Amino acid sequence: MWPPPSPAGSVVTPEERRRLLAVARRAISDALLRNVPPQAPPQSNKLISRCGVFVTLWQAGSLRGCVGKPESPDPLDTTVARCAVLSAFEDPRFPALREDELEAIQIEVSVLSPLVPARPEDVEAGLHGVSLSRGAFRGLLLPQVAREFGWSREKLLCETCRKAGLDPFAWKDPETRLSTFTAQSFSEAGVHSIPGGETR
Repeated sequence: MWPPPSPAGSVVTPEERRRLLAVARRAISDALLRNVPPQAPPQSNKLISRCGVFVTLWQAGSLRGCVGKPESPDPLDTTVARCAVLSAFEDPRFPALREDELEAIQIEVSVLSPLVPARPEDVEAGLHGVSLSRGAFRGLLLPQVAREFGWSREKLLCETCRKAGLDPFAWKDPETRLSTFTAQSFSEAGVHSIPGGETR
């Protein structure tokens, strides 16, 4: 079933999705136009949940930034605001967002379930996102990635290893720690769960 349950055991409602997307855009706008650090508004009861978040920025269908926190001790609104600003200005793969790009970007928010330790055979490509680590190396891919590219379980695991800077088959090493999670992703394009991209 899609979307999968949220960490609190319920689906993020359309109203909550709109709120989180508005929080993300306001945080980016404040940082860009007023040099104000990210500040989330007072949380509604259902948005107090402390969980992982990724915020992805798209521009004309192309990735423009993606930064997140697999886990966070902060309220959901606060985590979304901070990740939005990091995606806009701190993703090392892209230059900082410019004022003339602000209206052109589309924002996508992915709310993550808790990470659960798993074995490689537990991974279901298309349903699970994967986080793995070995020593100082860590990589994570959202569930949408395997769906978008039609990856198998093994391909997903290999690409997550590459994302971590490890040998593609490091997931077979007993010293590699593997976790899975699900995510609810929604964007300004439709404020609904979508099958888009990578973490990216």
